[in-house]
Amino acid sequence: MSIQLIIAQVMLLCLGVLGVATAEPGMIADHGLKALLALGFTLTIARLRPRAFLKLGPLVWGVTLFLLLLVPFIGVGTAESEATKRWLQFGPVRFQPSEMAKLGLVLMLASFFARRGVHNKLISATAMIMLTTFLVFIEPDLGTSVLMFGLGLVLMYAAGVRISNISGFLLALVLLAIPVAGLYLEKHPYILSRWNQHYSAEEVREAGLGQIGLAHRDLSFGGIPGQGPDGLRYVYFGDHTDLIVASVGFSSGLLGVAMLLFAYWLIVVTALDVAHLASRVRPMTPEIHGASILAIGAMFMIVGQAFVNLCVAAGIFPVTGVPLPLVSYGFSSMLTMSVALAVIHSAMREVRRQLSGLDTPDSQDAQATLPAPAPATD
Repeated sequence: MSIQLIIAQVMLLCLGVLGVATAEPGMIADHGLKALLALGFTLTIARLRPRAFLKLGPLVWGVTLFLLLLVPFIGVGTAESEATKRWLQFGPVRFQPSEMAKLGLVLMLASFFARRGVHNKLISATAMIMLTTFLVFIEPDLGTSVLMFGLGLVLMYAAGVRISNISGFLLALVLLAIPVAGLYLEKHPYILSRWNQHYSAEEVREAGLGQIGLAHRDLSFGGIPGQGPDGLRYVYFGDHTDLIVASVGFSSGLLGVAMLLFAYWLIVVTALDVAHLASRVRPMTPEIHGASILAIGAMFMIVGQAFVNLCVAAGIFPVTGVPLPLVSYGFSSMLTMSVALAVIHSAMREVRRQLSGLDTPDSQDAQATLPAPAPATD
């Protein structure tokens, strides 16, 4: 286990409980219970070895694709946006398949690159990224689909794909996307309206022009120590979900926001440390190669999404509906991100075991379980 990751997760979960207590006091017990379950889930799943995640990759990815295919037909929306169907509901269970799809893509590509290598053409890996992104894109969920696509590129780079190949892939995608971009924006005009939402400093101070303006008000009124969860504030849509950072900033001030950023920084440092240690393992086995890819992919899943969410709250990006990982109210995202942390824990433990020479006997058959990387022959 990585103490840094545990500290980061506990900090984020506690800040999430504080944000929910500020925005929706009636949900404290529910969110607190889910936070404890998420932490327990991380500590349990982290006991698995990277080999298990690599084996499960194709299965998890296949299941998430199936669930994404169901969304256009039986998906449900929210009270605020019934037309946007991004959730599946089976009885009392309601979840967002696109959150699971991020993890599925990480596991699948890590498994693929660990077995096949990164040489020659990468048609199969490209197809996996595009298929997953497309199914999220048509929900429609532009914010998550962009994150999904970026996640695929990061995984390719972490696996060792040349920058020239990635650049060629990007150029081809841009050329293919131009003809359909206009039709997509015409069908979903709310996307352009979000890009055109700009507020002057005076409008933000008046706090009367929508959720971003009110979020800015809460952040500025928090000051350095914060107003506490019982401070007087406006209630606006997303103050306990997508814009929960404003609630955290209002109740805990600049100190709370700094703790939030520090927790995400710990996750980045730990994942990069895994990749650095993995590069020192000789010989480089498929499991260690896969563990390094898993750690970087899981890290980007969390921190990349956090970056987008915080940019939305700051008014840099338009409203996208992307939750703040491990902080926002909502169990689908929290559970998925908790599994991502477990993946980093597992990868860290494996590379440390290999470097210390304390590998257990069952790891000696790693080469038989995961064949050595070979050039891809698409």
